[in-house]
Amino acid sequence: MIKIIADTTCGIPVPVLEELGIFVLPQIITFENESYRDDTEIDTATFLQKLRAAKTLPKTAAPPHALYTPIYQKVLDEGDSALVITPSADVSGTYRSATIAAQDFNTDRIQVIDTRTIAGGLGSIVLQAKRWADEGLPMQDLVNKVQSLAKREHVYFIVPTLEYLHKGGRIGGAAKLVGTLLGIVPILTVVDGKVEPHEKVRTLKQATKRFVELVVKACQDNPTPYLSISHCDNLKGAKQLQKILETRLGISNIPIYLTPPAIVVHAGPDILTVSCFSAE
Repeated sequence: MIKIIADTTCGIPVPVLEELGIFVLPQIITFENESYRDDTEIDTATFLQKLRAAKTLPKTAAPPHALYTPIYQKVLDEGDSALVITPSADVSGTYRSATIAAQDFNTDRIQVIDTRTIAGGLGSIVLQAKRWADEGLPMQDLVNKVQSLAKREHVYFIVPTLEYLHKGGRIGGAAKLVGTLLGIVPILTVVDGKVEPHEKVRTLKQATKRFVELVVKACQDNPTPYLSISHCDNLKGAKQLQKILETRLGISNIPIYLTPPAIVVHAGPDILTVSCFSAE
């Protein structure tokens, strides 16, 4: 059997992942001299309180490679294999940690994939990988399908300010927008693992309208777009977007995920994200 290993940047609630039998690793959040695992030691609500009160931007760190070691050992001891699905290596050190830990075992029964994405889209990939693994796909076929799915993702997000992305060093090509955003709401995307500008609109209402247009276009002729919405402290906006997309696409129960602290550090509060996948 192939076991799936993920981390909290996928945005799926930890209890949900654990109930599905998916191993989940934490990201580490550090406010000055205090560090917290974001799976058990700090939740998003508490994190937001501390973030807004902090004088300096907190730091984030990928799960140490030592946290992967006992999981790998358990999986191998039980005669299983492990597929580790990580966020983009350009925005997180998770892929590196997982790879370093895997090198100690020197076996092809542990495979690590850099999905080149993060948050809701990563969550969709993790959940689909679990379904495929449960269907009994061989490891190489599973790796190929996960990589193919990741390449077909379309992700768009808006943030009230680029301050957090800029200070956190995760801004990528969107850096060209800094200092030019008076009266502008940027729609950002992820291109090959990096944050890039997609387009600029004048109002949040226009941004939501464009979200819908972009997603509907990306989902054309695809009965399984694995659509998801992610937010932080913006449930109202997420639900409004959910209702519009469900009506336009004729689908129901689009999942809404809460963006985890490790992402909010760099994107800032009030982020709203939509992820979907085009047909193969």
